[in-house]
Amino acid sequence: MRLSCPHCGERDRREFTYKGACLTPPGGDWGAAWDAYLHLRENPAGETRDLWYHEPCGTWAAVTRDTVSHAVAGSVAARDAR
Repeated sequence: MRLSCPHCGERDRREFTYKGACLTPPGGDWGAAWDAYLHLRENPAGETRDLWYHEPCGTWAAVTRDTVSHAVAGSVAARDAR
């Protein structure tokens, strides 16, 4: 699988470390509601947005990909993810 680093361009997946889902807490609540949202939510197959760390340049990327086909739809710098 190849991922696109917003800084370096397309690279092999082995240069990246998966860091989890790129989520925004409902209502901006980082307390108990956020914990429940993160750990008790459904995990359907299909398109996801994940955080990946590109080791060589130190860039965090929000990658949109399909968990079934492993197709990567794109990525943006994590700071720009909405």
